[in-house]
Amino acid sequence: MRNVLTMVMAGGKGERLYPLTLHRAKPAVPFGGKYRIIDFTLSNCINSGMRKIIVLTQYKSHSLERHLNLGWNFLNPEMDEYIMTLPPQQRVDEHWYQGTADAIYQNLYSIEKENPSHLMILSGDHIYKMDYSKMLAYHKKKKAQATVGAIEVSLAEASSFGIVEVDDEYTITGFAEKPRNPKPIPGKPEHAFASMGIYIFNTEVITEFLKEDAGRKSSHDFGKDIIPLMQKKCKVVAYNFRDENKKKAKYWRDVGTIDSYWEANLDLATVDPLFNLYDRGWPLRTYQGQYPPAKFVFAQEFKGGRLGVALDSVVSGGVIISGGRVQNSVLAQNVRVNSYTEVHDSVIMENVDIGRHCRIKKAIIDKDVRVPAGTTIGYDPAEDARRFVVSPGGVVVVAKGQVIE
Repeated sequence: MRNVLTMVMAGGKGERLYPLTLHRAKPAVPFGGKYRIIDFTLSNCINSGMRKIIVLTQYKSHSLERHLNLGWNFLNPEMDEYIMTLPPQQRVDEHWYQGTADAIYQNLYSIEKENPSHLMILSGDHIYKMDYSKMLAYHKKKKAQATVGAIEVSLAEASSFGIVEVDDEYTITGFAEKPRNPKPIPGKPEHAFASMGIYIFNTEVITEFLKEDAGRKSSHDFGKDIIPLMQKKCKVVAYNFRDENKKKAKYWRDVGTIDSYWEANLDLATVDPLFNLYDRGWPLRTYQGQYPPAKFVFAQEFKGGRLGVALDSVVSGGVIISGGRVQNSVLAQNVRVNSYTEVHDSVIMENVDIGRHCRIKKAIIDKDVRVPAGTTIGYDPAEDARRFVVSPGGVVVVAKGQVIE
């Protein structure tokens, strides 16, 4: 793995996650109480033995860069290992990154300087566990010039993805973006291969294709442009995703909408969540602030209706449940829930202070928000829509630092 250079795409706007992406790129959005979305991709890299990592940033990157500097600066450059950020340098022209392939093309100088035998391209905005070393071994065994990570999806949902078409040997024969009639996997007529946005290339080969793509009019995207071009001239294969999550069903989520983000978070608070945060054999790394343990107080006044309790919830360090009730929710660091307040089915991010006698349901409250005493969120759709962003699924979103009337 020492001769593999990994490049993580982390410049996406994440427009469908607005207003969570109002002040940050999608990979920097908090997830699961203490993590950021990019932490899962980077943890996969470290657990797979990949230690030369360049994170390509672009859109509102300050929050992401700060997080990486605080939590991911433990590798030793003297040992030829690193995680570094690389914004658009306009070395090639005056444009920002025009697509995934263009982002790599604009950084060919950095790639050639490192001179790796293989180049791995990852997306920094998906939640999953994967050992990339197994994919590299498969790539070498197949003697391929390019390998595309793919996950099996039902034909009913395949029209929502970029679909990789393969033959019996998993050699890629075509690529279709959100097709109406997706081509099934040979031998599995009810399933198709969806692209995961994960690629391994022989560096010398992909360099030539990137240069060719840069000189023609295209969307400069790996899935739409590079892979279809390569599969006509090279051996390009699909790699069937092997999940390290140790659950019955494979877990890979693009939490790209408010509703999918809310659902994935709340799943973590269930008795048997689909995504396993507790596997010591696959540690998930992040930046952790120096917060005290969570605290729940005022049990002695239960007869008066004042009880600090959290049920079926994920509660992070520094949280104080001071006479309030939290249920089926995810609480990030340094959250305070005051007396006689009820929080249900919600995601509460860092440094949120919820006053007394509040009622909150099916909400996402972003960082640094003070909820005044007596506030009701999630119970009156018309009033919620007047004050906040409300998703198609009815999730109420309070933006970072928003002042609530």
